[in-house]
Amino acid sequence: MPNRPARPEFADAGTTARFSVVLILVLLAAACRPDQIEHLKDTKRIGIETANWEVKRIMPKDLLRAARWAGDSLSATADTLLRQTLGRELAAGGVARAAAFCRPETYPLVDSLAGVLKATPRRVSERPRLPAHQATLPTEQMRTDTTRTISRESQEVFFYQRPIVLNNALCLRCHGEVGKDITAADYTLIRKQYPQDQATGYHLGQQMGAWQISLRRDGVAEFWTMKTRKKWREHKLPKLF
Repeated sequence: MPNRPARPEFADAGTTARFSVVLILVLLAAACRPDQIEHLKDTKRIGIETANWEVKRIMPKDLLRAARWAGDSLSATADTLLRQTLGRELAAGGVARAAAFCRPETYPLVDSLAGVLKATPRRVSERPRLPAHQATLPTEQMRTDTTRTISRESQEVFFYQRPIVLNNALCLRCHGEVGKDITAADYTLIRKQYPQDQATGYHLGQQMGAWQISLRRDGVAEFWTMKTRKKWREHKLPKLF
């Protein structure tokens, strides 16, 4: 019988496929110069954004801490605006003009921040200017101006309180001693606007009352998320000229 030609041998399909992939990668690598390879930009920023989107469990102690942060932020903002506003209004028109601005919780910017935090702020005192602001303040909650009272009143509501201390001499124009810090004419104006006023006779460094803020749980939780979220900061080159 005539000799038949030998049949060629073929590699199996899997080996052939793997070889083809390797060959293509080698050819692509050889065809691209280093300056033609596009690298992923802002990898640090991408990592931070990825971490920020991670679902994190917020513990009860975290919410209490966030309630303090939120209360401090809101009351400090209000106090700063109060000092700026009273300084401007006293310079422009004295007590007659400034007395109406001594309610920082009603300022638009404070109200806007309270809306973001889902909070309801108010100032109370045992000797208030308005009867609606009357409150009994336990001594242990008013020890120093750094004392904070934070509690959870219900599943959905947190309570924040901190003392208000008269640290600004401008405040004596309306809250100091009549005849010494407050002129008779100015006190007449105050009594006309606030007939049941008790908020006089204070001196520098004395506690006048307290900030009390009610905060909703969802607002506190969102504030915790914002405070603990990693922030991306662009590091710009310094100006040379």
